[in-house]
Amino acid sequence: MSDLVRVRKWSEFKLLVKELKPDSIVYSIDQNAMSKTKELTALRFILLAQGGYHVYLDFPRGKENVMRETGIPIREDKSGVRCLTDEDVTRFIKRELGENLKVFSFWTT
Repeated sequence: MSDLVRVRKWSEFKLLVKELKPDSIVYSIDQNAMSKTKELTALRFILLAQGGYHVYLDFPRGKENVMRETGIPIREDKSGVRCLTDEDVTRFIKRELGENLKVFSFWTT
């Protein structure tokens, strides 16, 4: 059975990726109805390496339109619901972690 390791800071997750040199990373844009801020959007990065899952979670920064640590913009869809886009997340990952890293959405893998 694989271990689940929660990574608390984006800088720590980024360092793990540099050290472990994975071929790919998975992300999911989650609906978090239990959020204390009443915000529905949460972002999860998942790194499978060395027999374990390393998971980093990012949440919105108050009422601002960005995620707390990654700074990924929160957009509004046609209905006015705040959300993240796959394009913004993928662009961020490639910029921060490397253009050659394969990026997969959890919901499309």
